[in-house]
Amino acid sequence: MLYYLFRYLEQFGISGSHLWSYISFRSLLALVAALVISAWFGEYFIKWMRRHNGTEAQRDSAVDPYGVEKKGVPTMGGVIILVSIVVPCLLFGRLRNIYMILMLVTTVWLGALGFIDDYIKMKVSKEGLSPRLKLLGQLILGICVGLTLWLSPDAVVRENLSRHKTMVEVTTPDGATTQAPAYTVSYSSTPSKSTVTTIPFVKNNNFHYSDVFRWLGKYRTAAGWILFVLVTTFIVMAVSNGANMNDGMDGMCAGNSAIIAVALGILAYVSSHIEYAEYLNIMFVPGSEELVIFCCALVGALIGFLWYNAYPAQIFMGDTGSLSIGGILAVLAIIIHKELLLPLLCVVFLMESVSVMLQLRVARWGNARGKKLRVFKRAPFHDTFRVKPGQLTPDTRVFIDWPKGCWLESKITVRFWIITIICAALAIITLKTR
Repeated sequence: MLYYLFRYLEQFGISGSHLWSYISFRSLLALVAALVISAWFGEYFIKWMRRHNGTEAQRDSAVDPYGVEKKGVPTMGGVIILVSIVVPCLLFGRLRNIYMILMLVTTVWLGALGFIDDYIKMKVSKEGLSPRLKLLGQLILGICVGLTLWLSPDAVVRENLSRHKTMVEVTTPDGATTQAPAYTVSYSSTPSKSTVTTIPFVKNNNFHYSDVFRWLGKYRTAAGWILFVLVTTFIVMAVSNGANMNDGMDGMCAGNSAIIAVALGILAYVSSHIEYAEYLNIMFVPGSEELVIFCCALVGALIGFLWYNAYPAQIFMGDTGSLSIGGILAVLAIIIHKELLLPLLCVVFLMESVSVMLQLRVARWGNARGKKLRVFKRAPFHDTFRVKPGQLTPDTRVFIDWPKGCWLESKITVRFWIITIICAALAIITLKTR
């Protein structure tokens, strides 16, 4: 809203109003605003939740050895994060931008889904919302995002940027004139609807989903878009649930998500800048600069939330935060056509999801044969680091019996952050290593 106000005032020559045309200025304002809102609103929200007994059910000490220490801690802290994202975006973003609209809809939709789940856990049943209903909500969002990027005339990309060398006259310090090279970047193609995506670590790294259906002739484009919608839906569901599983320790999900958001913000910025896009040989996505503002608001909200969520937590994120954050990160990557980088960027979320699937399959296979078999000591993966010696029954066979001892929760969290930082750095390096 403020963007449109100051751009209007700019025509009257009001000093400073031109600053609102700079993406860097608005992004930093969004970052600071999100930090302030999360820190200020968080304190009042925690007190309000305590007064209304909005606490999470006490954790099972057989699973969480620190569960007794966390009795009575409020949940639904994701509300703090969502408010701290939405308000700065409404203030400093361009609300007619299709990508900003998509991100706000994603935030509100998944936030509402997680809120319902948390509310049911507190007031009705600790089981929360049915897993099928949560998956249905994620499925609907994924389909809507994919269809929007397919059908919206504003969601376009420009490929095959080229740099042209020209000679211009320049004056040297001694007053002489000489010819010097100058470079300009121009479009060698018109804006187009495209199912193109980026394959990391590959030189000619643009891949079109429609190429899978070359044998369909004139229908290949439509088939490619259908595949794109299906892939989008799968990614939204996978990353959203991965973040949800990662939310099991104080500061774990918030810290990992903030690091990933920084990396995606950098990728969004270079994708929105024509000269950087040409230099790095990546797709130019007009309008995606607004995603930088969203990423800054997301990072600010998450860091501000860590003020209260770092060990020992004063409030838990709950599904209100974890479900929405995962979906947000997925949609961000899809918009800038970097969805194939998500397994590297979100490697921690991937480990959590895979560990749960492996653990369940092996446990069921063992139960059918009268054996107690486990791949890890516990799942999700981060839980295997806080199993005390002797906590498992003697008849339980664990294939990966590591580590031998129980780590402190703060140490587990920080080490997972370090892993995410390394993976985020590698994801950015892929811009040049191909």
